[in-house]
Amino acid sequence: MKKSLWLSSMIGSALFLAACGGGGNEDGNAGNGDNADASGGEAEETAVVGDDIEGATELSFWTFAETHSEFFEDAAERWNEENEDNPIQLTAEVYPFDQMHNNLLLALQSGSDAPDIVDIEIARFPNFLVGDIQLEPLNDLIEDELDQFITERLDIYAQDGNYYGAPTHLGATVVYYNMEIMDEAGVDIDDIHTWDDYVEAGQQVVEATGVPMTTVSANWYGLWPFVAQQGSDFFNDDHELTLANETNIETLQFMSDLVNEYEIAQITPGDENHSEEYYGFMNSGGAASTVMPLFFMSNFLAEMPDLEGKMEIRPMPVFDDDDARTVGMGGTGTAVTSQSDDVDLAKEFLYFAKMSEEGNINLWTQLGFDPPRWDVWDTEEIQADSEFYEYFNDDIFDLLLDIRDEVEGVNITQHTPDVLDEINTNIMFNVIREQSQTPEEALEQAEESIRPRMD
Repeated sequence: MKKSLWLSSMIGSALFLAACGGGGNEDGNAGNGDNADASGGEAEETAVVGDDIEGATELSFWTFAETHSEFFEDAAERWNEENEDNPIQLTAEVYPFDQMHNNLLLALQSGSDAPDIVDIEIARFPNFLVGDIQLEPLNDLIEDELDQFITERLDIYAQDGNYYGAPTHLGATVVYYNMEIMDEAGVDIDDIHTWDDYVEAGQQVVEATGVPMTTVSANWYGLWPFVAQQGSDFFNDDHELTLANETNIETLQFMSDLVNEYEIAQITPGDENHSEEYYGFMNSGGAASTVMPLFFMSNFLAEMPDLEGKMEIRPMPVFDDDDARTVGMGGTGTAVTSQSDDVDLAKEFLYFAKMSEEGNINLWTQLGFDPPRWDVWDTEEIQADSEFYEYFNDDIFDLLLDIRDEVEGVNITQHTPDVLDEINTNIMFNVIREQSQTPEEALEQAEESIRPRMD
């Protein structure tokens, strides 16, 4: 396995939402009163499961994604069917992204009104691992099963040997190829192993079809995965800023060259892959491939229906033989807060819903996410026919099993949002779009801007 996968936003955190998606009364269970959060706002949606069961223990769950709420509602129904002697009444509340995280921080700081269980977006998680941590360790639930997980996905929510978050997906970054375009150009995608191979194939695609090989996002998606697969990052393991290191400079130059020298790519329409402009562009065959995590499969199904049956998925090409062929990106960690009136039950339910074998299978069958437990990837339920296999192919998890020991990660700190903001607003614009700065100049300038905020 690779280094800790501290990764997806204190940044405009909604950037990770496409990956995935306070209230309370005096007893600390949110959502059991008037749906009011710690600052007076109301939940956008509230659902209650088990309110018709006498003696059910009340648990509350906050999230910022409706699909996550539905996932836990289903888990609560199954829990009650299987645990008639220990039923729960789950109140699931969906809040706006920033509001939920801000209310959670206030609730934990004030010592009241936090939910029992809560989704915390991956780049917000470091905020809750500072000082007196008020999230409950989950080690006792999974310590006997650690070798069944891609442990990088547990490490991103860990500190001092304790795991505090249940991951929502692996988020393995891959290349999606439009086979209609690749076949027209006479390119065999299984011959693409390195980024040099990719560039050569892209030149062949452009010459034969007039279509760009790919697009480069004007935000961090256009840089971070390519940096991380080489074992580099914007911070080192000691959380020291390393944005302008040699690998990052060379990688940014390569991303610029795709557009400006090799001319096999263009800036992503709408600037990033979660835009309506991009969806329309790709749906009409605008580019031959794209590099995105596996969670982006659901975006293909929902937003690019005309590509069904045309797309194939392969690992990322590499710069050197030692590089990883995938990088975990995006995500949400679900935690149990120390304010819960029944911590043990909340943890048991969280394991049941999201960390057990059945829970991980449901992450795929209900949400279309690649489960962080690799031991379920070849199960009958995972391999069963699905809309994703119909759209892409049925070898998605064969691919994952092949690269599961190569999952690279990223380091997230409290200042990661500062770096990502610099990438989104200055670096990609100045280096790739305007070519007004060299990669070294842009990255060093960004470091100069960020360092005073770290003091």
